Amino acid sequence: MRICVFCSANADIDSDFFRMTEELGRWIGENGHSLVYGGVNQGLMECVAKATHEAGGQVIGVIPTIIEQSGRISPYVDVEMFCDNLSDRKQLMQDQADVFIALPGGIGTLDEVFTIAASATIGYHSKKIILYNMKGFWNSLQALLDDLQSKGFTRKDWHHQILIANSPDDLRQLLN
Repeated sequence: MRICVFCSANADIDSDFFRMTEELGRWIGENGHSLVYGGVNQGLMECVAKATHEAGGQVIGVIPTIIEQSGRISPYVDVEMFCDNLSDRKQLMQDQADVFIALPGGIGTLDEVFTIAASATIGYHSKKIILYNMKGFWNSLQALLDDLQSKGFTRKDWHHQILIANSPDDLRQLLN
């Protein structure tokens, strides 16, 4: 399975997020899966790539030109897929992945999640999108989505498009 992971490239965040991300990367590699991600050598992005690579999994980096030019490509990337910009990156990730997992992240991670979810909503794919709710990170987003739904701004129950994993066991069950 090709598992796309969206997550933060920031390093100055809760160390528990790194521990849990490393655990996920190890699981991906040990179970013969491939990681598809943004190819950056920073933060949780580097953490998941390193753990997957060291556990024997293939790491596919989808790398925009600006990242390549700045020299921020992870040394753990086994397959480099270069693209022009972030829109191209999201499309390549959508095409390459079988499932999507969002770890803690910021605006870029939200953009990726909602681009993939919107694509599913209108029928471009039916792939799973999972928010890995580490330490309740996605609770406020879930509340926002519930509010949008209660006001009629989602076509149907958003839980049909975006799944929630509150633990490693939840995540593994959703990936099966």
